Amino acid sequence: MAVIEGKPLSHYERIGGAASVKAAVDLFYDRVLADPAVAGYFEDVDMPQQRRHLALMLTVVLGGPNEYTGRGLAEAHQPLRIPAAHYAIVGEQLVATLAELGVPADILADVQDVLAKAQTEVVASGSLT
Repeated sequence: MAVIEGKPLSHYERIGGAASVKAAVDLFYDRVLADPAVAGYFEDVDMPQQRRHLALMLTVVLGGPNEYTGRGLAEAHQPLRIPAAHYAIVGEQLVATLAELGVPADILADVQDVLAKAQTEVVASGSLT
């Protein structure tokens, strides 16, 4: 565990803070938007705002400052009727992006845990399999 002045670093600090989160979000959305299985969810989406929202949410997940003021996961995603298979694709893209950027394995595991816990809020009711 990385420590500075006796205080353990958050995952956010360990990966390099805001600049690293922004780089991850940009690469992630480049990958997702290139994937025909899930790109359609973003056709009518304000992508600069979407990227900002994900950066804020990922910052919180990684233990950085909580400045997210957007809608909750269920409120934002349930109307989209996202099936579990598409949720899995997007989750895999996120983890692959973070791995490509050199994020340590313990942080990747924690992100995967958060994705597993968030699935019920994002995936359309009745399609968890």
